[in-house]
Amino acid sequence: MDRFTAHHSRSSAQRAMNRCRELSETPYSDIPDGLFRPFLGPAHTITSERVTSWMQDAGLSVRRDAIGTLIGRYEGTQPDAPALLIGSHIDSVRNGGAFDGMLGVLLAIECVSALHSNNQHLPYAIEIAAFGDEEGSRFPQSMLGSRMLSGKSVGSVAEIQDQDGVTLQEALKGVGLDIAYLESARRSPHEFLGYLELHIEQGPILDKEGLSVAAVEAIVGIRRFHVILKGEAGHAGTVPMEMRRDALAAASEIVLGIEAYANQSEGQLRATVGKSEAFPGAINIIPGRVAFTVELRSADHSGLDCSVLNVTSLIEAICAKRNISATIFDRQDFEPALCDTRLTTLLEDCIETAGHPRKRLVSGAGHDAMMMCDWIPTTMLFIRSPGGISHHPAETVELKDVAAAFDVMMTFVSSLDARRVRPEGEMQ
Repeated sequence: MDRFTAHHSRSSAQRAMNRCRELSETPYSDIPDGLFRPFLGPAHTITSERVTSWMQDAGLSVRRDAIGTLIGRYEGTQPDAPALLIGSHIDSVRNGGAFDGMLGVLLAIECVSALHSNNQHLPYAIEIAAFGDEEGSRFPQSMLGSRMLSGKSVGSVAEIQDQDGVTLQEALKGVGLDIAYLESARRSPHEFLGYLELHIEQGPILDKEGLSVAAVEAIVGIRRFHVILKGEAGHAGTVPMEMRRDALAAASEIVLGIEAYANQSEGQLRATVGKSEAFPGAINIIPGRVAFTVELRSADHSGLDCSVLNVTSLIEAICAKRNISATIFDRQDFEPALCDTRLTTLLEDCIETAGHPRKRLVSGAGHDAMMMCDWIPTTMLFIRSPGGISHHPAETVELKDVAAAFDVMMTFVSSLDARRVRPEGEMQ
């Protein structure tokens, strides 16, 4: 396997990179200047078709499950053995980068293609999952594909709709899927040996340390919610300053308060107000209503819950002082996810075997792996992001790093031993 991967790693890595770039352009994007591929939109549909053809060329049989996840399967020599699931996402944020999510899917395809071209099958099957909606860039519920596959709750599907009022049911119907069969997307954990996800780091640590790859030991938890502040609109020239109930002034104080609170956590908490809008939005009217979002991230479960309470108290205190009402709603919770110790140690061993220093990181970004960690043994491999740039058109990767990731993945799949990962007693 070492000789085989050494011969193919650079060409496989280059092909995966070229395909990522191809899929970042028209017609694989729903906007003309930049990349935007929301779940079940026109660009997502044609991208799925293209990825399907590449999966088939690599020797995988391909199907689409009830939520629209592409699943390619490469059979093993033991038909009844649990499969290794490798996955990532193929959707994109608006003005996103070419490699976020997509590189993990395409590099997994290259791994199977290398096995197939050598007429080689492992003791277990490999399944590749191309999830369609990890980003949540269309529907408010993100990670629908991995949620469904792993048996997690997706809430009331009848109420899920995008900002244009298109329901999930209508979007599925538009691509030939029926929401009535959604439950069929759920799989049993006994079908799988474990889950591996390859992803660009989306941060600066590997780049700063001059490293190509790292094993991920945990993924931060996320708390998201929306806030509406209601004050009183009024004429900008006639209402005295001391008599105003300015919702935007209150929101501004809240935003700065949240930032100050996060700064006091000494790096344990990330807090972001990523979107805000003031109404009525005229230059000569005091804002009477403001809507904004809050996102909190930490790998510390108890600390994350505590931060929600503290930020909520901060909002309430500022609003009470300014005679503003506050409504907090549409909360989403993603628990901190710990990767499997055995798989992560094996991944570190493979990094070292491939000639790279051992390195572990905590992921500050959410991934489909979050839905897997408490379901099946899970690990992640990070690939260096030059400059730490992601969710941006300037996002890129370097060939040597992608080739290193390919080498690690090939070593990993050839080294995986079901008895080490899921002992017999755990697989009943």
